[in-house]
Amino acid sequence: MSIISQFIFKFFFKIAFKKNRHIFVIGDIELIKSKFLPFEKEKLINFNLIKHDNNSISNNLGVSEIIIAKDTLDNNEIDFCNNNSLDGVLIYSVIQWVEKYLNRTPTELLTVLDFYQFNYISLYKTVQLRLKRMSDIVFSLILIFITFPICLIVMLLIKLEDKGPIFYSQKRNGFKCKPFKVLKFRSMKLDAEVNGPQWSKKKDDRVTKIGKIIRISRLDEIPQLLSVIKGDMSLIGPRPERPEIDLMLKEHISLYYQRYSIRPGLSGWAQVNYPYGASVEDARNKLSYDIFYIKNFSFLFDIIIFFKTIKLVFNIKGSEPIS
Repeated sequence: MSIISQFIFKFFFKIAFKKNRHIFVIGDIELIKSKFLPFEKEKLINFNLIKHDNNSISNNLGVSEIIIAKDTLDNNEIDFCNNNSLDGVLIYSVIQWVEKYLNRTPTELLTVLDFYQFNYISLYKTVQLRLKRMSDIVFSLILIFITFPICLIVMLLIKLEDKGPIFYSQKRNGFKCKPFKVLKFRSMKLDAEVNGPQWSKKKDDRVTKIGKIIRISRLDEIPQLLSVIKGDMSLIGPRPERPEIDLMLKEHISLYYQRYSIRPGLSGWAQVNYPYGASVEDARNKLSYDIFYIKNFSFLFDIIIFFKTIKLVFNIKGSEPIS
C-alpha cells in the first residue's frame, strides 16, 4: 500500500508541475533560491521586478502561488495579493511554503514565539502520546524477539574480532534534556575516543570490520530497544545527541534544545530524509526536520516514518556521514 500510494502521489505530482507555474515572490527571492528551492529556479518570479500593473500580471502570466518574504507590504503589493486571493491563489510565508514542499521547518526563520504557538504536544496530544507509548513497548518486544538470533551472531562476531566488550554505553540527552545511558553493539575500536568525543566521519578508520556491517544494516541500534521499553526513548523521534556536542550546537543553532520536547527515537523524520550528519550545518538541517515532526506529530505520522525506516535499512542508505 505504501509503495503504490507513493507511486501514485509522485505520478500526479510530476504532472502538476509540468504545467506552467508562475510562483511570485514578494521580498527576498534570493533566500528561497539559495536555500529552499525544490524546483527549477525559473519558476520563481520576483514581483518587484515586474513593471506591469496587477491585472496585466494576473491575466498574462497566471499566478499559481504567492510567497511573501518580507515583513511589510506596500500598497501595490497588498492590491496584488488581495486580487489574487479573491481568485483562489494561495499565499504563503516562506516557512509555510518550505513546510508544504520540503516537509521541514527552517529554524533560521522561526522565532521562539512561532515555536511556542504550535508546540501543543503536552496539552492537546495526550491521547496520541499514550498510543505512541503503548505501541513503542509492543513493537519493541516484537522486534527483540525477531532479531534475537541475529543479535547472538553479532555478539559472537564482535567478541571474536578483537576480544573487546560487546556493548558500548554512551551518555545522551533525552526527554527534556534529562541524560540517560544508551546501549549499542560496539562498532568502533577500543581506543576510538582517546582524544575525547567527536563526530563520525566518512570512511572512519575507527570503525571495526564487523562494525561497518552492523552500522550499514543498523544492527548496532538493536540494544536501544531496551531504552525504548524503559521509557528513555521512543521508536520514532529526534535522535538523542551527546551532551558535549549538544552544548556546542546550542551556541550555533536557534531553538536547538526544543528537539527534546518529545522523547528521542531510534529513527525519526530527520533520519529518513537527511543523510548521516557530522557538522553544524548538518545538525541545523536535521533540526528543521525534527521541528517539523514535533509540529505535526501524530501516531499516523510515526507509522509513515516506521515504514520509511524499513525502506532505508533495506536500501542500505543513510548510515555513513556525507563528509
